[in-house]
Amino acid sequence: MSPILDCSWSKHLFGYTVVTRKRVVIVREIHVGLKPQLHHFSEHNFLKVLEDTGANMKFNVALTLLLVSLVGLAIQGCHCKVVQFIFGDSLSDVGNNKNLPRSLAQASLPYYGIDFGNGLPNGRFTNGRTVADIIGDNTGLPRPPAFLDPSLTEDVILENGVNYASGGGGILNETGGFFIQRFSLWRQIELFQGTTELIKSKLGKQAAKFFQDARFVVALGSNDFINNYLMPVYTDSWTYNDETFIEYLMETLQKQLLALHNLGARKLMVFGLGPMGCIPLQRVLSTSGQCQERANKLALSFNKAASNLLVNLASKLPNASFKFGDAYDVVNDVIRNPYKYGFNNSDSPCCSLGNIRPALTCLPTSTLCEDRSKYVFWDEYHPSDSANELIANELIKKFGFLDVNSHAPAPAPESAIAPSPDE
Repeated sequence: MSPILDCSWSKHLFGYTVVTRKRVVIVREIHVGLKPQLHHFSEHNFLKVLEDTGANMKFNVALTLLLVSLVGLAIQGCHCKVVQFIFGDSLSDVGNNKNLPRSLAQASLPYYGIDFGNGLPNGRFTNGRTVADIIGDNTGLPRPPAFLDPSLTEDVILENGVNYASGGGGILNETGGFFIQRFSLWRQIELFQGTTELIKSKLGKQAAKFFQDARFVVALGSNDFINNYLMPVYTDSWTYNDETFIEYLMETLQKQLLALHNLGARKLMVFGLGPMGCIPLQRVLSTSGQCQERANKLALSFNKAASNLLVNLASKLPNASFKFGDAYDVVNDVIRNPYKYGFNNSDSPCCSLGNIRPALTCLPTSTLCEDRSKYVFWDEYHPSDSANELIANELIKKFGFLDVNSHAPAPAPESAIAPSPDE
């Protein structure tokens, strides 16, 4: 299969000539109208993605542009695995922001990734695995690579799916604006549209079954509060009240889920929010050092509204299984009762700058805790690998996730040797 990257572009806006290592193909622009639900989204087209990503970056062109080979493609039957397509924020990002050169939401420096594979940063906003990694490993689902992974090809998509999650992203386009570059959920859906066109060009009619069998995960929303509504610098904070802002989120989320359905998603789960008022950042910003209960109440209200939305959609969408996964109680119990689960700290980050709080990211100059497995939080925002494993296993039990592929689950990566914080 020819690689998707390593392309040379003509300077014409339409009818690009893309030269790959093995063959010449012609691509054309795909307009981004995703049926009526996305009629307002045309201003956020894919050419803006190219602009945002940087003119010198080798971008994953073919995922969002339709390939028409000069020599043609033999359409074969699809004996495809069940794969995942993940849409989310930094809790699920596996490297997209790492490839957005102007993004301020980054996990590209040590000590991120210290307990994953070779111990080097890989784009995950934690020391090890994400919850999505672990759920997939334990249910026979391959780990989908980041959309911006340079090694992504059509065959990789068919074998592993794609992860579109982006740190700082939210349901709303305006969320996380101060991060400069990030993929909102609308943008992630647009990129998925490009994926569907690519797979259709390879599989023909069999593509519909591939997407119908795939698992779709939507896991984001906390940034819409923490990095939008709860920050006075955003207009949403003084345009809405708590109730009307959640209504705004649900109206937007409904359009987004319908867009995914129109693009072929049939097995989809939306995960709710955890107690976001209890993350270390929110605690350190409070006067008492305790959880910020207003943020937690907003998370509970969001979850209730999202659950009702999914019930309503499930009753109306044909041949679809749209479900809501409420993880609030699981995460809340881990935070409130850390010793019950083998942790000894649930209110401060393992990777920090000591008394300098909040440290918004983990840095090479940070100090690491002595035992990372005993901390619920890795940094000011994100759970540790150990907490993610516990949360994932609890969710598997709660929702009865089953092994969907015949092969054995992928093993967890071996723990890397941690460098000394003093080095």
